[in-house]
Amino acid sequence: MSSGIERRLDDGMTAFNLSVSAEVRDRLLAFVTLLHKWNRAYNLTAVRDIELMVTRHLLDSLAILPWIEGPGLLDVGSGAGLPGIVVAIVRPDIALTSIDSNGKKIRFQRQVAFELGLENVTPVHDRVEALEGVTFEQITSRAFAAPADFVALTRSLLADGGHWLAMAGRVDDIVLPEDIRLAQTWPLHIPGEQGQRHLLKMDIA
Repeated sequence: MSSGIERRLDDGMTAFNLSVSAEVRDRLLAFVTLLHKWNRAYNLTAVRDIELMVTRHLLDSLAILPWIEGPGLLDVGSGAGLPGIVVAIVRPDIALTSIDSNGKKIRFQRQVAFELGLENVTPVHDRVEALEGVTFEQITSRAFAAPADFVALTRSLLADGGHWLAMAGRVDDIVLPEDIRLAQTWPLHIPGEQGQRHLLKMDIA
């Protein structure tokens, strides 16, 4: 394991004031190592450099931890498990359902859950519209769709009193349905990244 990867993760968690056990740290490092390995064959992410993966995938996902409440979390269009699996590694008390229509990405998530012993992770290979009869206290997305489309496709899955957490770049042009409230926005400062990142909290007005 490259010392550069470990240092980048440790420095990022220090910047977030995030302290984790040695076991959780090892699992985060194992996750990014598996992502790098699988990416060579399955093209799970456009990021090829493993140190950049730490910044753009691990740290970017860890940035939303202060707003994760659970107990049920749905990650929509999760791709390689971002941010959901990263959150689930640090928060074993969260029951994560991670859904994506791309079969190879869900196969990767299942392998990660198996190898890392993540009993709180349920990867689902399907379109989000196919989920029925289940609700979640929080629904998140990193790069699934525009916020208006994201809430429209998932509103039947939101538990009473629940809310959406959407990761976005710019926030000055957000348009939502009339009955959906943009409750709060928070800037996300990702160590090593210069681009704008925000977290949007939305609920039913």
